[in-house]
Amino acid sequence: MPTDKELASTDEESSPPHKGPSMSNATRGRILFGGDYNPEQWPEETWHEDVRLMKEAGVSSVTVGVFSWARLEPTPGAREFGWLDRLMDLLHDNGIGVVLATPTSSPPPWMGRLHPETLPRDEDGRIEWWGGRQHFAHSSAVYRSYAAAITEDLAARYGSHPALTMWHINNEYCTYDWSDTAAAAFRRWLQDKYDTLDALNTAWGTAFWSQGYDIWEGVLPPRHAHYMNNPTQVLDFKRFTSDALMECFVAERDIVARHTPHIPVTSNFMPFWQGQDAWEWAGREDVVSVDIYPDPRDPFGGQYSALIHDMTRSQARGGPWMIMEQAAGPVNWRGVNHPKPHGLNRLWSLQAVARGADAVCYFQWRQSRQGAEKFHSGMVSHAGERGRTFQEVKRIGAELALLSPKVADSQVRGDDVAVLLDWNAWWASQQAGRLSSEFDYPAVVRAWHRALWEANTTASFAHPEHDLSAYKLVVVPQLYLLTDAAIDNLAAYVRGGGTLVSGFLTGVADEDDRVRPGGMDERLRELFGIRTLHEWWPLDADERADVEGFRGTLWSEEIEAADDVDAVVPYKGGELDGLPAVLRKGRAWYLSTLPEPDALRTLIAGIAEGAGIRPPLDGLPAGVEAVRRGDLLFLLHHGRDTVTVPVPGRHRDLLTGEDVTGGVELGRYGVAVLEAAP
Repeated sequence: MPTDKELASTDEESSPPHKGPSMSNATRGRILFGGDYNPEQWPEETWHEDVRLMKEAGVSSVTVGVFSWARLEPTPGAREFGWLDRLMDLLHDNGIGVVLATPTSSPPPWMGRLHPETLPRDEDGRIEWWGGRQHFAHSSAVYRSYAAAITEDLAARYGSHPALTMWHINNEYCTYDWSDTAAAAFRRWLQDKYDTLDALNTAWGTAFWSQGYDIWEGVLPPRHAHYMNNPTQVLDFKRFTSDALMECFVAERDIVARHTPHIPVTSNFMPFWQGQDAWEWAGREDVVSVDIYPDPRDPFGGQYSALIHDMTRSQARGGPWMIMEQAAGPVNWRGVNHPKPHGLNRLWSLQAVARGADAVCYFQWRQSRQGAEKFHSGMVSHAGERGRTFQEVKRIGAELALLSPKVADSQVRGDDVAVLLDWNAWWASQQAGRLSSEFDYPAVVRAWHRALWEANTTASFAHPEHDLSAYKLVVVPQLYLLTDAAIDNLAAYVRGGGTLVSGFLTGVADEDDRVRPGGMDERLRELFGIRTLHEWWPLDADERADVEGFRGTLWSEEIEAADDVDAVVPYKGGELDGLPAVLRKGRAWYLSTLPEPDALRTLIAGIAEGAGIRPPLDGLPAGVEAVRRGDLLFLLHHGRDTVTVPVPGRHRDLLTGEDVTGGVELGRYGVAVLEAAP
């Protein structure tokens, strides 16, 4: 096998964004429905029973081969494709398309045994052994070579198979590695970025704690240290990890694309996973896909789902996206794994379609009888075809077939709001030496999205350097780190007539995690009307800051307003009494605290209305979500009590075929999909 040194030059190469085929090649004007299929866990006679049930449930697509490497290559260089040949033929003969996965997320045990350098190590240098999954060192040339070889042979063998509709590369890329192999790759990445050690020392601020580097070989990943690691070193290591994993993805993507340029390619994201900069990754996929597992006991599980849908749709930048995995019932990795109550699976599946999904899929088709995930639900549970889970799956499949002609290839309407999201800002804000361990970036983003969701305002997500001119309102939940380009972009957006609302601790650091003079970039202070930011005052978990008209949580700041602000809402009492909690200068708002949920919803709804944004439907009962996709109005009830939703005009509910005049009644977890009557 080639050595790491021999493949070092290819490791350093970057790849431009991928512009491949559209998902329409795979969907042909329909919403895909199905899930991960792992037939290698079952005798072949079960496959025919599976296909019968798939057809009964309306399954149109299955993902095959995700964890099949040991079956496909039982010994180094061997190939056992016969079982996959028979399976692909069987599925095609029954009208079921195949999303064929490269099996590279879980190498066979022989690889780690014969090539221990392919095993990752944790921060303490401990080997992560085979026996689980994702046990690969992303920068290992040996691993990459074996991965390329199995991908090459899969693409050559099945590229022309009529069942093939899409390629699925690897699975949930989530491997960090602190090994010597990763250290060498990290140094190459740093040399490419900084060129000289002087530049690296400046960027990392190594004058602090006597950390200056004299040779490149002295630079390591941020392994376990006596005390805190250098935060910029940690930040760069996270950037490197995302890039190194992306190199693995791109290498396999390019192999399958060479064999099948007409077949779209995807790889499934885990939402809010720190290890991948999803903005960078999404641009290299034909189809953006995500795995989503909200807790069925979470009263705001529907809002979390909506957030992930909005985020994934936005990462697709107008292109197709899909739910690659969700659970038909309970998962197996929470402390207590609750099933989904009757109707919740249907509600959340149709919610994904309402917010733009082009496919609704599950992990997995048939619930496993052995292995670590035998208590993770499947579309066919241990109860079999008579079980409630499968009966609900059948209903969802039938309803998707009804909706597909009206929904497929249409876009979500009303995206006048952008929520800014940036992985670099997240990575930097989570450093060990931060001001508050109570602060959690995803939780803050979720709080702001919840306010929009409860105000019945559909939102997109955007990177702070994206073109924002099309949005009437831009929301910044919190962006601790902002580049100069991003700051100039925000200022230009407001100058162009846009409305900007920003949360606390924004614009504090530059791209090297260097605190900007004054504790906040001067351009932002000018934009928001802040003369001086004196101190940050983080709050304890149970502490509240009284503000005129509401109470703040999590954070507060000692700010002095400039003379030219247009509005100030002050703190009341305590150390910050009389100082501004909320400022507005023209169309730019700044909140130095996180209002409690009701107050944040009221505030953001008022600002959105002032920006000319209108909800898709007025007078919604609590817990009802309204979303327009194409010409259809989706009404989704996240409560258990029956409610009546007023709907002006005449419509037809596509799910029931009934005419709707004046209003529609929704029961527990009820859904209506309305088309205006002629």
